[in-house]
Amino acid sequence: MSAIYFQTKLYTINSRIILRLPEEASVQLPSRGMLMVSGTLNGIPFKTLLEPDGRYGKGIQPSHWFGPDKKLLTEAHASSGDTVEVSLEPTKEWIEPEVPEDLKKALSSSPKAEALWKDITPMARWDWIRWVRAVKTVETRQKHIQVALDKLNKGMRRPCCFNRNMCSDPTVSHNWTLLEPNV
Repeated sequence: MSAIYFQTKLYTINSRIILRLPEEASVQLPSRGMLMVSGTLNGIPFKTLLEPDGRYGKGIQPSHWFGPDKKLLTEAHASSGDTVEVSLEPTKEWIEPEVPEDLKKALSSSPKAEALWKDITPMARWDWIRWVRAVKTVETRQKHIQVALDKLNKGMRRPCCFNRNMCSDPTVSHNWTLLEPNV
């Protein structure tokens, strides 16, 4: 697949800078769900996970988004409100996700689950992390971690019944849908 080029405006949701792909760019991607891409932001190279925005409905084309980190924003001389030049290309080389401390601690308490965690693909680890974080309360998150340990201990390599086409980051979404930007 060749690179997809577009311009878009960076915006903020709950103090987090977001790059949401224009629908015409997102529709060129091979999946409506999460996928790994490499690309450039104002000419600065990056590799990241694109999250689905979870927007569906009559006349609505779903899209993707990601939160550029501070280093990329600094090097690209970009901030919220700026229009940026972007190129993206899907890649099959998945970067390792950053494992949240609570999940890391739980995995270290279970040698069997930790061994399977190390054996599964980075994409599967992303699925588990997205499933664990896709909740609103600390109590539910802890329940998800315990269920994840139980399933990993039973040899399950991915969470079941998880919609990979929805926005799973509760800091920037509501009801599995990316929030509108703060204006």
